[in-house]
Amino acid sequence: MPERVMECQRGKGESMFVTFEGIEGAGKSTMMNLLARHMRAHGNTPVLTREPGGSQLGRHLRAMLLDSRQGALTMQAELCLFLADRAQHLAEVVRPALQAGQSVLCDRYIDSTLAYQGYGRGMNLDELCQMNLIACEKLLPDLTILLDLPVQTGLARAGRRNRKEGTVISEGRFDSESLDFHERTRKGYLELAAREPGRIRIIDAGRDADAVFADCLAVMENFAL
Repeated sequence: MPERVMECQRGKGESMFVTFEGIEGAGKSTMMNLLARHMRAHGNTPVLTREPGGSQLGRHLRAMLLDSRQGALTMQAELCLFLADRAQHLAEVVRPALQAGQSVLCDRYIDSTLAYQGYGRGMNLDELCQMNLIACEKLLPDLTILLDLPVQTGLARAGRRNRKEGTVISEGRFDSESLDFHERTRKGYLELAAREPGRIRIIDAGRDADAVFADCLAVMENFAL
């Protein structure tokens, strides 16, 4: 692995590019929406988006990647679909918003590829860095909030959410992976955070939502100073 996981340009100007990462059930969408509501209350209207599925193309790719009814994907096919989603998402949503002076809050981005396909699937990390570099066009988040919690806790939460929303099948392909896969993915996230402590901030997501939100808000506000 290189000293820097990714050599990318950071977002510039008053707008911020903030990504939310973590294993299944970590609460990324919940925290992103709570922070967006707080920002709106203080006169900032962020763009909320996600990977996969943030662009028109991405919505089709999301079904291919997350639906348990899809045929088995090779690791290489899975990776290419995620990278195609990222490239289109960046061109269609993220860069235009940042260039217009809007902050962007994104559920998953480049670190998901390194954690899931790299550590989880066992693909070569240096090669993934280079492929990510092409897909993201050298745009690194200003801040990444890593919501960390035990794997079994996260999977139990994800299962309850999917049952409630009726997405057990349509969004459940990764949930059904082995515990070892999810443990490797979590370990990968923590190693990525250790390599880039200035960008990736770890939040204990095993607590109640109010406590997690308070820490996420403090990280956001301190980073903006």
